[in-house]
Amino acid sequence: MNKINLLGELSNLHGASGHEIEVVEFIKNSMSGFNCKRDSINNLYIRKLNEINGPTIALDCHSDEVGFIVENINSNGTINFLPLGGWHITNIPAHAVIIKNFKGEYIKGVVASKPPHFMTLEEKQKLPKLEELVIDIGTSSYDETVNLYGIEIGNPITPDVNFSYDSKIDVVRGKAFDNRLGCAIVMEILRGVKNNILKVNPVGVISSQEEVGLRGAQVAANTIAPDFAIIFEGSPADDTFKDAFSAKGAIGKGVQLRVIDAGMVSNPRVQEFVKKIAKDNDIPFQVIARSGGSTNGGKYHITNKSIPTIVIGIPTRYIHTHYTYASIKDYKNAILLGKKLLEKLNDDIINSF
Repeated sequence: MNKINLLGELSNLHGASGHEIEVVEFIKNSMSGFNCKRDSINNLYIRKLNEINGPTIALDCHSDEVGFIVENINSNGTINFLPLGGWHITNIPAHAVIIKNFKGEYIKGVVASKPPHFMTLEEKQKLPKLEELVIDIGTSSYDETVNLYGIEIGNPITPDVNFSYDSKIDVVRGKAFDNRLGCAIVMEILRGVKNNILKVNPVGVISSQEEVGLRGAQVAANTIAPDFAIIFEGSPADDTFKDAFSAKGAIGKGVQLRVIDAGMVSNPRVQEFVKKIAKDNDIPFQVIARSGGSTNGGKYHITNKSIPTIVIGIPTRYIHTHYTYASIKDYKNAILLGKKLLEKLNDDIINSF
């Protein structure tokens, strides 16, 4: 399986927060020759079989995607739902979704949007509220929705989107690049260093429930107690609404090194170390400062006595919507940078941070 196909497979999987098991099982089954273990919060830990007595390096990414969960089934068969993760109301109506019932069956639906013919002037001029939206799976009664399709309260819901690749511009489109991009990168890095002689022990951490509060990362940081953490994240691109000078998240222009967000101020010594590795290996990067948002780095860097942490983002257009775009060039450069960091890290360097 090549890198693009792997990303496509991961993107098409369904794994809303708290319901990541499909993604976890796919990754586990794809990582033959590694020791893979899942915990009760749906984190997956991937270790080399030939571990050494050296520092532990967490290669973290989250498996969950923004989605929804069934809240109620109405008498007319429509479905009320709650968000899993940070959605904006304008990105929800009139989009196709997939509900996974507890039998493991997939049911297609659409977030119902009232036709303008039935809207009042006031309705046309205001944003809808989430509680006013419903999912329609084509049924006309509670009985059909529940008994024919097995829909129950608590069923996870994800966008209904198929992955595609445009070879003319080397760009991919699909859902859940936040953060199946990170999942694919961690998998590829581990495969790439499987037989390499390193001075550190890389541990892949496929963490859960990032979109609802970085919960899996908190468990993982305490479980493996790494000496250094590298967070791979599908990070918001800004190149379609900022000019070329102010945009620091342009797709195809390099990986993102995040110096600040709402959950973490990055250690400048770690930043300079990573930037030097990138420059020495001709890996383009963009340095970004964000006033909002957060990543799993927000949990790692304050765990125990503090874990030196770097967040490597892959610019992704329109995250937390149904359709996202990313550059294969950035994706491959993130894999290369991860490998080079593992080759360079050792006890003395980590202690210098």
